[in-house]
Amino acid sequence: MTAAHAPVLPGRPYPLGATWDGVGVNFALFSAHAEKVELCLFDPSGQRELRRIVLPDQTDHVWHVYLPDARPGQLYGYRVYGPYEPTRGHRFNHHKLLLDPYARVLVGTVRWSDAHNGYRPDSSRADLSFDRRDNARAMPKCCVVEQAFSWGDDAPPRVPWTQTVIYEAHVRGLTMEHPQVPRPLRGTFAGLGSDAIVRHLKALGVTAIELLPVHAFVDDRFLVRRGLRNYWGYSTLGYFAPEQRYLSTGSLGEVKTMVKRLHDAGLEVILDVVYNHTCEGSELGPTLSFRGIDNASYYRLNPGNPRYYVDETGCGNTLNLSHPRVLQMVMDSLRYWVSEMHVDGFRFDLATTLGREPTGFDPGSGFFDAIRQDPVLSNVKLIAEPWDVGPGGYRLGQFPSGWAEWNDRYRDTVRRFWRGDHGMMPDLARSLSGSTDLFEHNGRRPWCGVNFVACHDGFTLNDVVSYDSKHNEANQEGGRDGANENCSDNNGVEGPTEDPAILALRARQIRNMLATVLLSQGTPMLLAGDEFANTQNGNNNAYCQDNSVSWLNWETALDRQADLLAFVKRLIALRRAHPALRRTRHLHGRILSPEGVPDIQWISPHGVTVSEHQWHDYYARCLGMLLAGDAGPDLLPDGRYVDDDIMFVVLNAHVDNVPFTMPMVGRGTAWSCVLDTAVPDRPAGGLTAAPGDVLPIPARAVLVFVLIRGH
Repeated sequence: MTAAHAPVLPGRPYPLGATWDGVGVNFALFSAHAEKVELCLFDPSGQRELRRIVLPDQTDHVWHVYLPDARPGQLYGYRVYGPYEPTRGHRFNHHKLLLDPYARVLVGTVRWSDAHNGYRPDSSRADLSFDRRDNARAMPKCCVVEQAFSWGDDAPPRVPWTQTVIYEAHVRGLTMEHPQVPRPLRGTFAGLGSDAIVRHLKALGVTAIELLPVHAFVDDRFLVRRGLRNYWGYSTLGYFAPEQRYLSTGSLGEVKTMVKRLHDAGLEVILDVVYNHTCEGSELGPTLSFRGIDNASYYRLNPGNPRYYVDETGCGNTLNLSHPRVLQMVMDSLRYWVSEMHVDGFRFDLATTLGREPTGFDPGSGFFDAIRQDPVLSNVKLIAEPWDVGPGGYRLGQFPSGWAEWNDRYRDTVRRFWRGDHGMMPDLARSLSGSTDLFEHNGRRPWCGVNFVACHDGFTLNDVVSYDSKHNEANQEGGRDGANENCSDNNGVEGPTEDPAILALRARQIRNMLATVLLSQGTPMLLAGDEFANTQNGNNNAYCQDNSVSWLNWETALDRQADLLAFVKRLIALRRAHPALRRTRHLHGRILSPEGVPDIQWISPHGVTVSEHQWHDYYARCLGMLLAGDAGPDLLPDGRYVDDDIMFVVLNAHVDNVPFTMPMVGRGTAWSCVLDTAVPDRPAGGLTAAPGDVLPIPARAVLVFVLIRGH
């Protein structure tokens, strides 16, 4: 029997979406304010509509139908009938084909035209007008899928937070120009799971890859008009479907295979997710899914005039997580990616928005409470971008227990210190010790702070030391986009140079900032490509550059930056070898080792504890950090107590050498240098100094020492 003549049964309201049960397919769609819902079935090309079926039943605002003869591969969409009354918050328009919010796969792309708007853009009444054009042929279609996959013995690596090193990357950017990734797989999940990429990540020593958005998204119309694309992907169209441009096969199995291959290498997979807004924009945006299904439920609307959206994201709309069905969709999506796709955690874009109730941001909001009690989601890594653009949107350090947070204050502090800014010593010490002023509350641990000096949003690390100003001309926005203050320093000339002295200084400053990140308490995060000085040519907002501006230049970089790559591997290995650098508890200098050494102590160039007066020395740029690795109690994941070396880290941002008196500690007989950013190839133990010796600390350098004890 063909789809055009298939029998229709009432079906069930749960689960939402299109569910193949081995016999037929159940379709279920939530809409509290709809008057009628039609299911539209399409041929395999997605261009010819085969049949429209009025969903015969509704249960608790869920419209549902069961088609016993439907099969995986069936393409479909919805038309939803109801009032078109924007001033009351309703924007139903049955002339628009709508995507199922729960669709697992989308086929085709949005081909932009005014027909995607629910209103007539040329009307003097703007969005109060009504458009009767059918947009179906220019819309992607939802696809019924078979979820079965042979995971074998796949298991989540469950890397403890204290051992986690995050590598932020983009599926396309990481793989498009890698010479050892097969060409048909470049820019795809299969390419990311290829031997070459997995081998690099494993050799580097990172433990988790954090991927920029992989949920289905659109290329915004204004970008398409400029000949650009939405490269980053923060314009979500569907929260269950992977972005099809990343699928070389079109099959969900490709995503699962990638995850399994990364798990086999001991690497966790963290997804950057965008549950704060959708691609439908403001009241002048298109009607593609949520807006046409139930605008008043899915979005937060202005209480005084529901024609307009509450926009705390800067993207035109805000999802209404105070609505139980919208919250359910987000929770269902998160559980789906953990349970079905086996991912290990999430980084939440503009996470302050997710915690907003009608009264404002609330660490005890419904969303946070739902996560905390969920038996699946409470056991994965949860990372917040702790801000949005709404009132009181900057909430660094204020997220609930169990959450980590991107620490942009850390980023700016480290950049400014190495740039040579004055008065940075107190902020630097706080950053090195895990930002206790921000995170030591409600049982939160040092790992709650995700420390970074570069991420996708802003300069690459190479560009931090190569440009004073942003160079975003390729974005075609007249230089208005991207941050104006980057806490950067070009070190003598703007952009590329062949001057060996400038190149040497830039290379050292890159090593200094990477060393600072890996030697700080907290969770370190590296931007993909920083391990070999990748550049975006000064573009600090490459969100629309799906080209060589954003793609990692592997061949050139690895040829020219092999020494930097080796240094980063050594640095990560040093952190892994020393639990003193990744403590599970905040350090205050009050817990002593068996020899009476404080767990942390700040040392001045005179070899003694930094005085109150010295903390406020406006011109001081050299600081020593003493860590007693055997000052407990500090439990490791296996239940043993930490028993590590006494370590001493010196950071000198002065432009000259600084004579530093090596501290006298316990039964120590010598300090052995295990890392030197001024001489990066110096072997461990290649430099030693006795306690009390005055050692010249090179200009703009980080040195790490381990205490050799007497017997």
